[in-house]
Amino acid sequence: MRPVAVDLFAGVGGMSLGFEQAGFDVLAAVEIDPVHAAAHEFNFPDCAVICSSVSEVTGDDIRAAAKLGDRKVDLVFGGPPCQGFSMIGKRQLDDPRNSLLKDFVRIARELDASYIVMENVKGLTVGKHRAMLDELVQLLDQAGYEVRLPWRVLDAADFAVPQHRERLFLMCAKKGMPVPAYPAAVCTPADEEPSDEIPVGPSCEDALGDLPDADRFASLKAGDSVKTKAWGEPSEYAEMMRCTGGRGWFCGYRREFDPMVLTSSAYTEHSDISRRRFSETQPGTVEPISRLFKLHPRGLSNTLRAGTDGARGAFTSPRPIHYESTRCVTVREMARLHGFPDWFRFNATKWHGARQIGNAVPPPLARAVGSAVMSAGSFERTKPEEVVDLGPVGLLTMDLTTASRHFGIEKPMSKRDRKSGSTKRKQVDIERLRIAALAAE
Repeated sequence: MRPVAVDLFAGVGGMSLGFEQAGFDVLAAVEIDPVHAAAHEFNFPDCAVICSSVSEVTGDDIRAAAKLGDRKVDLVFGGPPCQGFSMIGKRQLDDPRNSLLKDFVRIARELDASYIVMENVKGLTVGKHRAMLDELVQLLDQAGYEVRLPWRVLDAADFAVPQHRERLFLMCAKKGMPVPAYPAAVCTPADEEPSDEIPVGPSCEDALGDLPDADRFASLKAGDSVKTKAWGEPSEYAEMMRCTGGRGWFCGYRREFDPMVLTSSAYTEHSDISRRRFSETQPGTVEPISRLFKLHPRGLSNTLRAGTDGARGAFTSPRPIHYESTRCVTVREMARLHGFPDWFRFNATKWHGARQIGNAVPPPLARAVGSAVMSAGSFERTKPEEVVDLGPVGLLTMDLTTASRHFGIEKPMSKRDRKSGSTKRKQVDIERLRIAALAAE
């Protein structure tokens, strides 16, 4: 029987996918954003998705939703947001805005999880933020968990992802159990000098070169998918993303999908002036007006950001410029740069889809971390034989109102609600706005 895992602060499911590919059954996920939760439900139809703040969820709630009964929970993982930093001399975790960190540990204890993996921003390791990290290690120790020290900041580019993205990881085990080691790099990033010891990782061209050009399909002006034969010859990396010929599934469940359908590729309108500026920008540099990075075919993507939502005054979705086409990359191209396979889909709108990717941990990086936990726990690695049907496509077209209704939330939180309310409500507000914090990291 495969080990059981629970994803907190799940988003669209980057970590869920990586840990599933490592050999875990991710049977429950908690995500406060209804649009994210709907997309997670589409991609993981056998996972119980709880659309709520972790501050309002208990271990018993998770067990009931996932029908776990007395089944052992082996792992709890996730990336709780860290928002507030107190003045010098005060404990950071006493700040109400950081209570979600405590809730993460509380739920892990209530589930009696053997292992914990916590992911967070690199900025937590420096300056005044470092005090919170030290307190977090103490909190885990008091909860009965040993943390593998020193903690590590891992770059997704070291794990066969064509993008530089650095994230802090804490690997923890119940005291008396083997503590997982942080995974070692599996490749040399494409923009660094080759190493004799490990292979060179994929480049932007490796990731995108076989994808049909979204500009060629008029139907993508009204939708986000099209069936086509205009696929190019895939690189080894692209072949893994296409999941053809049995590759790319690792120890995860196969999904039923049509590999000839190009998804998450809604057309982006650009003015002739913008397209001219994009064409004049050298690959690997920033276009001076839009401040967008132009990909280099033999290099790596810059860190893909989630953008900001309406609470910050505007909806933004900063996607890099394609190295060849005079446009920003599509959501599917972002997904390739992030390590999401082609069967994995996102909300049909470009803004929601881009922020779902920008908020996610790249699945190959999560898979490496999950494999380290599998090794520490001496869990048996199995490849499932069953093929899973993806969820209803309607889950990918939901806006905040329809997604909230789907999960039984009567009143979606408005911008005005964010400015008032109880301490508990403010904690929920902070979690809803973590997108903006990640974008500004």
